[in-house]
Amino acid sequence: MALQQSIDLALSSKIGDGGLPGTAISAAETLVAKAVERLRNDYKAHRLPLLSLPEVTEDLAAIEEMAAKIRKDATDVVILGTGGSSLGAQTLAQLRDYKVPGLEHFQENPRIHFMDNLDPQTFGRLLQVLPLATTRFVAVSKSGGTGETLMQSIAVLALLEKSGLKAKISELVFGLSEPRKQGGKNALRDLLEPEGVGFLEHDPNVGGRYSVLTNVGLLPAAILGLDIKAIRKGAGDAIAALVSGAPANSFPAAIGASLNLAAIMEGKNIAVIKAYADKFERMTRWWVQLWAESLGKDGKGTTPVAAIGPVDQHSQLQLYLAGPSDKLFTVITTGVSGKGPVMDTALSNRASEPEFANKHIGDMVAAQGRATADTLARNGRPTRRMHIESLDERSLGELLMHFMLETILTGYGLGVDPFDQPAVEEGKILAKKYLAEG
Repeated sequence: MALQQSIDLALSSKIGDGGLPGTAISAAETLVAKAVERLRNDYKAHRLPLLSLPEVTEDLAAIEEMAAKIRKDATDVVILGTGGSSLGAQTLAQLRDYKVPGLEHFQENPRIHFMDNLDPQTFGRLLQVLPLATTRFVAVSKSGGTGETLMQSIAVLALLEKSGLKAKISELVFGLSEPRKQGGKNALRDLLEPEGVGFLEHDPNVGGRYSVLTNVGLLPAAILGLDIKAIRKGAGDAIAALVSGAPANSFPAAIGASLNLAAIMEGKNIAVIKAYADKFERMTRWWVQLWAESLGKDGKGTTPVAAIGPVDQHSQLQLYLAGPSDKLFTVITTGVSGKGPVMDTALSNRASEPEFANKHIGDMVAAQGRATADTLARNGRPTRRMHIESLDERSLGELLMHFMLETILTGYGLGVDPFDQPAVEEGKILAKKYLAEG
């Protein structure tokens, strides 16, 4: 396993007042032990396809085949979709510098664009500047009825026809949606299939925010040349303890779930993740939706907050240290010591920072990550530390599966269904009503 996890700085026995007491941890462990057995039964009975994905390889050839078609002669690839399915794909894409400050403008072809927010100015401008003949569009909607994706797809089809490219729509546009149900409606397929657009089939039994390890996340990853087999192998590393029957108290995701449940018992109703790597930025946003949409039910759940270090030390740490003691912190670091530019001795002295001399930028980032965790703990803020020495496809696959398992186990422990999202449907219905009314 690449992922290392330590919860000692969250415990009152280690950090004193403000830490989580042993009684809360014990009570949470009892709940999570039952949740692990339930999850193990889900795995054995094949009730949750997500749990079996690390063992699946037969779908990878189709993903690679479509990725090759999309990538061929393409300068740009536009992913049309919204929500957790898009955020998961973006998380993987950051391994190829997507949304990485300063580097994203130097991406090799094809450049990838995730249009996950329906903004008329942004989307309208993108369609104006894209080289349409060398751009590929991938429309993603599990149900086929996502309004944002349908609007984007309609706009793309109309523009391609207007630009004299109607005959090439089947070469420029691709779809990803669940199979058409007998007698059922799938608006995205109804829209695109008459144009000869090819589809990959979304597994209807894996929800969007849990779909990063399916073709939803792996297709964009393959387009960018990432090793999708390694991503699945990493997910297998995270789930190995569940499959092997290991005790809950030795299962990293179960330990994380126990920590979160104990924090809830102690009134820590905000969960903060602070990750010390630019390539974790989309992951923290993906986790926010995963956590919020899975657990926020029946008056339960905790509020997820995403932060990136070192930048958010300057914007948030004052509140975290001197504000309300109502948070559980997770600090994620990577093996950056000894990496990056080396500080020149003469210039370091000129800047009145002699301790910088001969140090790498990575040394500073590593020191800041360690210092933040220790400072939070010294101020009575319960803090979990997670570390990945080398950030690559396998380690990221492990981290993503870890957080999905941790979320499911926390949901089972809370007594909520971590897979539905009934509250968000009201807003969707009202939006369509208001649109129809003008």
